[in-house]
Amino acid sequence: MVTINNLNGERCRKGRIEVICGSMFSGKTEELIRRMRRAQFAKQRVEIFKPSIDTRYSEEDVVSHDQNSIHSTAIDSSGNILLLASDIDVVGIDEAQFLDEGLVDVCNQLANNGVRVIIAGLDMDYKGVPFGPMPALCAIADDVTKVHAICVKCGALAYVSHRLIADDRRVMLGEQQEYEPLCRDCYQKSLKNECSSKDK
Repeated sequence: MVTINNLNGERCRKGRIEVICGSMFSGKTEELIRRMRRAQFAKQRVEIFKPSIDTRYSEEDVVSHDQNSIHSTAIDSSGNILLLASDIDVVGIDEAQFLDEGLVDVCNQLANNGVRVIIAGLDMDYKGVPFGPMPALCAIADDVTKVHAICVKCGALAYVSHRLIADDRRVMLGEQQEYEPLCRDCYQKSLKNECSSKDK
């Protein structure tokens, strides 16, 4: 049972960290945009940031795979956020996996100063390895939402973003031509098939 004191405490406590994570094509950016727009409708001062390397759809906007967009500021490092987020109520950060580990401290500072921080990013890279600052951000978050794409092979909930082309770089921007969402079982089968093809 929720007490009145708890409800009042939640209303008064503005500063918090929310993480939206999952594989590619799972709706992370869509959910980030939805939350940021709600904050705008509530007349809150918002600012959204994205890594400057992410120029897939736009250099200035955060754009979802469904082509929904919101204006953003491109940054080269997490430290830029503190410089640019003064007098802001809600800070959004997209593709957080591409930013440096300092993002964890930046988000904590913002939240401790009463700012609501909403972060979207891949929790794992194409090999299924935890990606950049995302694991630490999930650990310090007040709320973590894991969203799922649908496995293109069997229709189950996707587990990882499987890379379709031969490229060992950890950071490689791409879309459906380069990546596909797979469940754990189909991902393991794809790895075995790839190994068999290499052995031939």
